Amino acid sequence: MAKLSKKRKEANEKIEEGKIYSLNEACALVKEVNLTKFDASVDLHIKLGVDPRKADQALRGTVSLPNGTGKSKKVLVMCSPDKEEEAKDAGADYVGLDEYVQKIKGGWTDIDVVIATPNVMAKVGQLGRILGPRNLMPNPKTGTITQDVASAVKEVKKGKISFRVDKFGIIHCSVGRVSFSPEQLVGNAQEVLQTIAKMKPSSAKGVYFKSITMASTMSPGIPVDAKAAVV
Repeated sequence: MAKLSKKRKEANEKIEEGKIYSLNEACALVKEVNLTKFDASVDLHIKLGVDPRKADQALRGTVSLPNGTGKSKKVLVMCSPDKEEEAKDAGADYVGLDEYVQKIKGGWTDIDVVIATPNVMAKVGQLGRILGPRNLMPNPKTGTITQDVASAVKEVKKGKISFRVDKFGIIHCSVGRVSFSPEQLVGNAQEVLQTIAKMKPSSAKGVYFKSITMASTMSPGIPVDAKAAVV
């Protein structure tokens, strides 16, 4: 077993064994136990009582974080020439089509979000094997296949993020950075949890929110009281 560093031991000691923290407590504590020297991401890991193999329980969606993500997202808009100006004016970092199809086929994926207009999806669809595993494939459910590219770009830049349940029934979702105030983290986390609560599939039986853990990058996880957090 790898030996824990002194800092990690100190961080672990601040998290009381067996205690389930309120969302407010967790958002304050996550800043105290952060081990990184950079402005780390603060993430929620939400274990749901769903079976992702069933189509209606394979949850995916978007949420607009009221306090933003704390990170500037690089957006690629793939569209026909008539939409390029609109995308650029809205703040897209990269705009085009054929040139980016070739770049991505060549291994370029230095982007956070891909938005596409419906009329170019035949070409974008060729990139499924590359974009799919990276959660970058445009999808109408997440609002990234749309004619209104300007609104889509602005929403992403303001703090709209997408999430999906993995094969273990867990949603991993960023709710900000360590530099955020506890109140900003609480606001973002509540928005995420309320959005997921509204999406509960009618076919999912038993406890929906099985567990919630909050952690910053490379730092210990803090168990969060699921019942109290989702109001």
